Formats: sequence, C-alpha cells, structure tokens
Amino acid sequence: MNSFHYHRANSLSEAAQRLSANDQARLLAGGMTLIPSLKHRLLAVSELIDVARLPDLQEIRVDTTAVWVGAAVRHHQVASHAELARAQPALAELAGLIGDPQVRSRGTLGGSIANNDPAADYPAAVLALGATVVTTQREIAADDFFLGMFTTALEPGEVIRGVRFPRPVKSAYAKFRHPASGYAMSGVFLADFGPQGRRVAVTGATDAVCRWPQAEAAWQAGQTPAAFVHDGLLGDIHAPARYRAHLTDLMFAQALQHLR
Repeated sequence: MNSFHYHRANSLSEAAQRLSANDQARLLAGGMTLIPSLKHRLLAVSELIDVARLPDLQEIRVDTTAVWVGAAVRHHQVASHAELARAQPALAELAGLIGDPQVRSRGTLGGSIANNDPAADYPAAVLALGATVVTTQREIAADDFFLGMFTTALEPGEVIRGVRFPRPVKSAYAKFRHPASGYAMSGVFLADFGPQGRRVAVTGATDAVCRWPQAEAAWQAGQTPAAFVHDGLLGDIHAPARYRAHLTDLMFAQALQHLR
C-alpha cells in the first residue's frame, strides 16, 4: 500500500471542498472496496477523507411516501431498522443479504452505489424503486445515475448525501449468491407502484445494473417474461453467460412469489 494523508472531515462541505481541490483524494466511509484496492495497489491516492461519522450522512427517515437513507448508513442499520422494514421490507431484506456480518457492519449505502460494482445489491434497489440520489450539488434520478461498470453520473468533487426511495405498493428482491463473496451472480428487484407502473432491475448478470423492460411489460400484463437477454451478459469461471441469464429468469420468478 502506498503512503497517503488521512483527514477526518468535520462537515460535509469541508469534505466536498477537499475532494474538489485534489483529484487524487478519495472519500472513506466503510472502505469495503477502497481499502482492498489500496492494499493490492489497484488504486493510489494522496489523501483519504473520512466522512463515516458525519451526522448529515447518518440519518434514516421514513414518511408516508418515501424512505431516506443517508450515504454513510451501514448495511446492518438498514437491515435492522424496524420502521424502515415495515415501510420497505424488500430494501431491508436486501441489506441483510449483502456480504457477511463483517461487511454489513462496515459497508455503506453511499459507497456501494458510488462504486457501482456490477454484482452489488443496492444499485438494483435504487434502480427498481426509481430512487433519487441526492448529492452536495443536485438530485439525480436513478435512471440517470448508473452509467456502466464502475461508472456513475457523479462529477469530480460531488458527494452523495443520501438516497430517497419512493414507497411502492409491493416489492421483492431475490438473488443467487456467489458462495464465497456473497455478491449476486444474479439478483432481481421488483417494485410494483400500482397505477404508476412496475419496475424490474437486474444486478450481477450483466456488466452493469440494468432495467429489464420486457419483464416489466410482461408482469404488467400478467404474463411470464421471455428469457432474459442482454448485450452485456457476464461470463466467467464461476458462471457462463447462459447460466447467468437462466439464473435471472429464476430470480425473477422467486421475487414474484415473495412480493409484499
């Protein structure tokens, strides 16, 4: 690991200013991806800006139309928050399926979506629920936020404050876990918004989280969707592309059975 300067930010505005002033600085909250990347010298930074303890990023709020989750809220907090679980049971269940207890005790919502790993869980919830990512500069609709593998719409110096999740009528998440990492080899999140329509998001099976419009249309019509097809299907030593596509079909069916 290369040497770097560590700074604990005292405010969100200070963190954003330091990040904007140094293109080799990175934010640190949970560090579940950042620290291993530094250890293996896949990433070099000159400064780490610790935002994990900022009160502005720690809040969970639930009202009649939406759930707010701060960027530094940890996975286990989402999974164990009783009021959130009543309002958004699928979101709480998803958080409880991430990694292992050690990862859930450190990893954060903001870090997960900013990194946008193609097998991460939270991006599927953000996209399927049509959430809004709120930053220090603007509000970004989920459909505009995830741009590709490890790529988002965030600009240099922009810091995620939190995510506003609309409350659907029903939702569910099902994933096939990698046996070692716990990452999704395929994960499907369903969100039913009643007259406003239905949304389906897929993670783990393709090079970036994506909507599945054919499944949305079939579900709306009360039909079974055709087999999952996508230009960016992933294939590796763990699962060839055809297998991941088949898993996606199965995860859709499982999620449909657990809608609530």
